[in-house]
Parts: sequence; structure tokens; C-alpha cells
Amino acid sequence: MTDHDIRVLDDSQYRAAHTLFRSTLHHPPTNDDAWKFIRESYEPGRALGAFAEDELIGTVQAFPSRMAVPGGAVVPHAAVSRVGVRSDWTRRGVLSALQRAQLRSFVESGDVVATLRATESLIYGRFGYGVASRYRTVRVDRSRAVPRTRIAGRVRLVDLEAGERIARSLYEEVAPRRVGTIGRWPAWWSMNLHRPTPEDNPRIAVRSSAGQDDGFLLYKVKPGAHDVSEKKPTILEVVDLWARTPEAWADLWLFALGVDLVAEVVAFGRPVDEPVEWLLGDRRACKAFGEEDETWLRLVDVPAALGARTYHDGAPVLIGVRDTYLPDNTGTYRVSADGVSRVSDAPEVVLDVDTLASTYLGDVSFSTLAATRRLDVVAPDAPVRADALFAVSETPWCGTYF
Repeated sequence: MTDHDIRVLDDSQYRAAHTLFRSTLHHPPTNDDAWKFIRESYEPGRALGAFAEDELIGTVQAFPSRMAVPGGAVVPHAAVSRVGVRSDWTRRGVLSALQRAQLRSFVESGDVVATLRATESLIYGRFGYGVASRYRTVRVDRSRAVPRTRIAGRVRLVDLEAGERIARSLYEEVAPRRVGTIGRWPAWWSMNLHRPTPEDNPRIAVRSSAGQDDGFLLYKVKPGAHDVSEKKPTILEVVDLWARTPEAWADLWLFALGVDLVAEVVAFGRPVDEPVEWLLGDRRACKAFGEEDETWLRLVDVPAALGARTYHDGAPVLIGVRDTYLPDNTGTYRVSADGVSRVSDAPEVVLDVDTLASTYLGDVSFSTLAATRRLDVVAPDAPVRADALFAVSETPWCGTYF
């Protein structure tokens, strides 16, 4: 018998849950002005609390979303966030109970996958989450950043209200074309565009060609010295950049690099394969660093997830899956270019569900995981066959922090 229980939170408990979550990160409670925006992000039935004698001791939440998978399909997705257990209740099974209850709720609501951003990297693997995409930070010294080309279309600044409408529409169209992207819930936009303080001064630039908008750039400028050698240089931060075409992408980056009285242009959380340096005459003006894990993916419904994506031509492979928290996923799956079926045959390669999640979007190969002993190889050529089937043409990337 446990000394705590898990309950679905209601509106009267959201702020207490948010305060508890912030306390686990050593932050004070949010103020009333910020709470107006944060309150909108709590969806009925999607926030859980752990209680001990009616006292809140832990919490977890998820936003309703969707995710693009290889082949162009979009599947129901839960974006997990605000996970925290009070420090006097850690290591007593509270987080495990919250995770177990939340995963069951995802099954009931029909979510095929779930993702999160991990504050600590050693926590979530045991709950079935695996690293499925990465990002990097890009920093450009504007004193050396002479572009090799000029803006070809039209880039204009728009006010925040009009910019939000354009950005939301373009994002909904463009983002699902890239594997790993997720749908943004309405409160995501309000929290990221309207919650910032006046000092943040977010700005939106829209690129158009032939009278049609085809990309947007959300950025903010942190004032400082205009010389990168100073201790506090003026920095233009690329917050969000999406484009329908490569031409629109290049123009938006060229616009950011051309803003006057800026010493550095910095972009956090960008794709590891984004070729910003190729826009410059001096590639060394662009420094890419800080590659980190981005998406931690959980396959909630393994048959549905495997069946939703497409596979390249190649010989079939039998994949054995182990799932402790959602045992209905445990079994053997025959994967081929024609699709996926659950079978009773002996597997040729066996792996835990978190490891399967890491391979799912194509960011890491089965052969790499076999070499690092993250999976069990039964048939020697099985990892190579799986590599061919699961291969993707573009590195997965999400691009949405939550």
C-alpha cells in the first residue's frame, strides 16, 4: 500500500501545481500577470497531481498535440511538461506513479506518442522515453558575417497581432513537412508572444514572394555594445524561423544577419543540419556548438506508431519490443516496406521501448545501437536490414520548446 495517490487536477488546483513545479526548479511562484497566460495552457483532464493526505506533493501535465512521422503522416501526440516532485518526497515512488498514471491516460485518450524535454537526462529512459532528435546553437559574429548573396524576395516587419496570425498559419502548413515537428496548442502562442515582458520586445518579420507570404522570423534584440569584443554585446536572438521554401529560409536568415547595430546573431535550438554557414563569405563567422538532445519520445501505442510511418525498400526484419510500463506493447513486430504486423515469430533483434523510440524518427541507426550494446542482436544482419527500412532523408527536428 502506497502513502500517496494520483488524482486528476481541476481548475482550483492548477496554480498550486504550477507553483510546486516551479519550486522543483528552484524558482519562485509566478506572478499574477504571467499567470493569466499560463492558466490558459492547463487543459481539463491533462494535469495530474500526487497527494499525501490531501497535500499536493507532485505533478505532471501534458498538452494535446500531434507529431509528424516519416512518410508524412501526423499522429496524436501528448506534449509532457511541468513534471515535478516536492524535494521531501523524491525517491519514494511518486514520479513513477505519476508516469504510470499519465501513460495510462494517454492510452485512454488515443495518443499514439508522447514527447518531453528532459531537465535531467537520466530520469526518463526507465519510463520508456528515448532521445529521438537533437538540436544545436548557432552564433554569428556580424563584423565578419558578409553574406554571399542578397535578399531575393520581400521581407517586412509586421506588428505582433498581424504577425501572430501569419506565423500561426504558416507554421500549421510548413511544420508537418519535417519529421519530428509537433502541433502547437493555442496557449503556446500566447505564452511565447504575449507573456514576454516589454523589455523582450519580440518582433516578427515576414517574407513574401509574388504577393504570397512564405516564411516568418520571430526575434528579439538584447541591447548592449555594438562590438562583439565588448563584455555585453548587442545580441539579436532568433526565436522562431520557419519557411515554405529554401529561398524564403535564406532570405529570413539574411534579414536577421543584416539588422544594424547588432554585434551577434544567436539562434538556440536549431536543426543540426541547418546550413547557415553556407550563406556567408567567411564560414568561420558562424559557430555551431552545444549540440544537445531535443525530443525525448515515448511510443505509447507501438503497433499504431510503427504502422503510421513509412519504410524504405529492403528485406523485412522481426523486431522484439519490451515495455515494462505499457506491457500491451511487448511483442514481436514484422517490419517491411509494405507495412507492419504483429507476429508470433521469434525476433531477430530485441530492444526496450525507449531504444525503439530513438530509432523511430531515423535520428540514430539500429547498427549504432547494436555497436553500443543498446539492443540484443539475434540475427547478425538484422540491424543492417532495420537501418535500410528506417532510413530517412532529413534529420528529424522538432523546433518547439515547451
